[in-house]
Amino acid sequence: MTPAEARVNLSAIRDNLALLRSHAPGAETMVAVKADAYGHGLIPGARACLAGGADRLGTAYVREALELRAAGITAPILSWIIPPNEPLDEAVQQDIELSAASPGLVDAIAGAAGRAGRAARVHLKVDTGMSRGGAALAEWPALLERALSRQAEGTIEIVGLWSHFACADMPGDPSIALQLAAFDEALAVADKTGVRGSHIIRHIANSAAILTLPQARYDMVRPGIATFGLSPVPELGDFGLRPAMTLVARIALVKRVPADSGVSYGHLYVTDRETTLGLVPLGYADGILRHATNRAEVLAGGRRRRIAGRVCMDQFMIDVGDDPLAEGDEVVLFGDGSQGEPTAQEWADSLGTITHEIVTRIGSRVPRVYR
Repeated sequence: MTPAEARVNLSAIRDNLALLRSHAPGAETMVAVKADAYGHGLIPGARACLAGGADRLGTAYVREALELRAAGITAPILSWIIPPNEPLDEAVQQDIELSAASPGLVDAIAGAAGRAGRAARVHLKVDTGMSRGGAALAEWPALLERALSRQAEGTIEIVGLWSHFACADMPGDPSIALQLAAFDEALAVADKTGVRGSHIIRHIANSAAILTLPQARYDMVRPGIATFGLSPVPELGDFGLRPAMTLVARIALVKRVPADSGVSYGHLYVTDRETTLGLVPLGYADGILRHATNRAEVLAGGRRRRIAGRVCMDQFMIDVGDDPLAEGDEVVLFGDGSQGEPTAQEWADSLGTITHEIVTRIGSRVPRVYR
């Protein structure tokens, strides 16, 4: 037995992906498995996605893609954040597709391809209004021309044109229509410049867009958080998604304390009667936000209990009153809610954040157990 574990339901991942694919018939599906598959475990998560019908995988960094290759995963993989000194030579050798948003990066990828003796497969990214990654529209023609030049010499192959939404999780936001128009404009420029053909994959739809913007489907969709059962647009409900992760811990210590006992650092919680406290062996070093102090709830002894006092590095306390509690008893921090436990969405709501942060913060001390 371990003090805590994150139980990951692989069938939920497969079912979620099937649901998402049903919203985008005819389009390929590339699942983003960045950040350790949103905290669910990179390799098992990726394999579950492929078993569920994913055509491709996406990672933020090349090193994540190389880890997938080292595990024997041969499916197409796209990596899109490429700072200086990334292992581009190895990426090309391992047939990892790379995103480029500047002529300089196109040249760097072409150089790696020349050394590897094979063409690199490249997706060109345009900034349609997020002002983050991607070439600005004014710089887009120059990026296309450089990529076409390198393609003519045989060092790269342009296989994708893409962008990313800023506000797809905010249905009706004016920026959505503006970004779609900008993307269509960028695609038209690419076509006129000579970047065309049935092999070019156009993609912009993330989880929220898949579920709410059918016009954003194009040739491929890129589900991320929704694959793991967490709604990308919580105000519209869960869309039938099933959370794949259940975070549990086992009570490490039980003690009876008198009324007016200050609990944990700063005595931010003081007992109002004689009561029973339980020590839960998880803390902010494991991804339990310190901000959860006196806010977030857990399920213990069949009832919801609020965290009592300051969340510490390795532990926090709960107050169960006069209810029975024993060392080794299981506490559920969050799950799918089917047993009355809080969900990751409830944790996110109570802490003023998003579910992405809740699940990706769960640290390496917490083993993932796959079911």
